[in-house]
Amino acid sequence: MANTYTQIYVQIVFAVQGRQNLIVEKNRDQLEKYICGIVSNKKSKTLAIYYNPDHTHILIGLHPSVAVSDIARDIKASSSKWINQNKWVKGNFKWQEGFGAFTYSKSQIDVVVNYILNQRKHHKKKTFREEYMDFLEKFNVDYNEKYLFEYYE
Repeated sequence: MANTYTQIYVQIVFAVQGRQNLIVEKNRDQLEKYICGIVSNKKSKTLAIYYNPDHTHILIGLHPSVAVSDIARDIKASSSKWINQNKWVKGNFKWQEGFGAFTYSKSQIDVVVNYILNQRKHHKKKTFREEYMDFLEKFNVDYNEKYLFEYYE
């Protein structure tokens, strides 16, 4: 792709299947490093990442040859397999189907990085559901609430 110049910043957000709190703090750093490797292998760059117990946020500088859906799929599939191989959870770990992807301009990157890195503080005030609904509204994304969240009783 000679003479191709891009600036593509995407925040990808996805949840643990059933919105269970399965990402424990002691494993968070290892998981984040693993995911950064997946992103790097896709010719893209991780700008910020944070794994909450039940969902994650990743801000990526996306390479123009990589589709957002492909990198989200690869991150979720590879990390699920890795979590299961490391036996971090009882049973079989899975991410919920689907994801959110939201684009930003260069001027917004510092704010988004700060937002992602301060997830723990942020979620003392707002639930993931509230946060995700705010993203959908802010970015004017059409959605069917029936398909947004899976919860296990």
